[in-house]
Amino acid sequence: MGDSAITRTLEIGGLTKFQLIQKLENHSIRMNEYAERLLSDDKFTPSKTTYSVTTVSLTVRELGFPEGATMPQIFKRAHDVGLALCPLEVGPYLRLEYLDQPEGITENQTQHQAPSGSLTIVSEVVSEDDNFPKGFYLRKIDGVLWLRGYIADDLHVWNNEDHLVFCCQ
Repeated sequence: MGDSAITRTLEIGGLTKFQLIQKLENHSIRMNEYAERLLSDDKFTPSKTTYSVTTVSLTVRELGFPEGATMPQIFKRAHDVGLALCPLEVGPYLRLEYLDQPEGITENQTQHQAPSGSLTIVSEVVSEDDNFPKGFYLRKIDGVLWLRGYIADDLHVWNNEDHLVFCCQ
């Protein structure tokens, strides 16, 4: 794994969906429509018990794709190098833990690309519907922390500098 890979250990679970949303609001964390849709959906089921996960953040390039890659390619490579997909609830819990995220650059933002400075949590796909959010990403814009949901299909090519978060097995 690359030099910029960052490992974190998180305590996850033990909160109801409502308590989790309240905690995000208490930290002034903003959500986009996709994140709200994902959190409110029945497919998002937070663990009733607390457990610990270790996450690792690395770029698509560090995962071995200098030209970028699609999510099916990323899933396969992650599996081959011993990384696991994150439970969906890693998104909100990592957001609550990572309150000192650096500011993202907003200039030259390209549509349909992960924003600069963002962290995309790679989680199991809960719906094959390409219009249903695939997961969460974290970013900070103008001093505001965001938990955002994203939509991408299997043909979308992730940029080699996009930062992805996996769970360590």
